[in-house]
Amino acid sequence: MKVKLIEKFALGAFVGCFIVMCVMVLISLYQGPQNIRFSGIDIINSFFGSIVAGWGFTFSGFIYDKEDLPLTFQVIIQMGVGMTILLLIAIYLKWMPINLGIGPIVTWIAIACIFAIIFWFGFYIYYYLVARDLNNKLK
Repeated sequence: MKVKLIEKFALGAFVGCFIVMCVMVLISLYQGPQNIRFSGIDIINSFFGSIVAGWGFTFSGFIYDKEDLPLTFQVIIQMGVGMTILLLIAIYLKWMPINLGIGPIVTWIAIACIFAIIFWFGFYIYYYLVARDLNNKLK
């Protein structure tokens, strides 16, 4: 159990950092790398914030161990907890432009949801293929 917990910590931290760094690169490419200046504080905040957000999605994923709940309900719980943690971090670290009105906030939330859905489907497909391979080996 300890090894599984450590693996979850590491995976959550990695995926969180990976997503945030991808977003920072996409922002830089969109606005032009010469027009972007990330300070050391921005990098440190992004690093630790992305780890905590990754852990929020990862540890809320333990809901999938409850086999008596339907998959749809499990997904809603995981995404609800993960997105809540992400939004709180985004507000605290000023990733979300709350001072620019409702439009940028809705856009930010939509982009965050799209990233969450893409990664959820990626993990779903991965674990589906692992289960299929294990079932084939058992036959």
